[in-house]
Parts: sequence; C-alpha cells; structure tokens
Amino acid sequence: MKQKTHKGTAKRIKVSGSGKLLRNQAGKRHLNESMTSKRRRNLKGDASVAQADVKRVNRLLGRS
Repeated sequence: MKQKTHKGTAKRIKVSGSGKLLRNQAGKRHLNESMTSKRRRNLKGDASVAQADVKRVNRLLGRS
C-alpha cells in the first residue's frame, strides 16, 4: 500500500530550506492578557522540532 502523509502533522510543521523542521510555539492561543509583553514576544516565531522527535515527524510527513 502507498504511504500517506499525516495531514494533521503536515499542517503544523514546515520544512526549512536547509531541511530543518519548524513548528509553532504552544501557549499563545488565549489567556494572553495576563502574560508580560516579553513573554508574548518570546512566543512569536517558529521553534525547531526536538531532535528526539525528528525521525518520527519525518516519517509522518512521508520523508524517509
């Protein structure tokens, strides 16, 4: 059977030009009013996927 991309993972993870896996940082959807500006600012931007998860995420994305 043909291997399929895990669509939930594909929507959340972006592959950079160098092949690094990038994800959005958690904790910024709601309840931000009580956070300091510094904390909100630091949650901006992408974070890279943990090294322990890279192999698993690549498999979910159909990259072997």
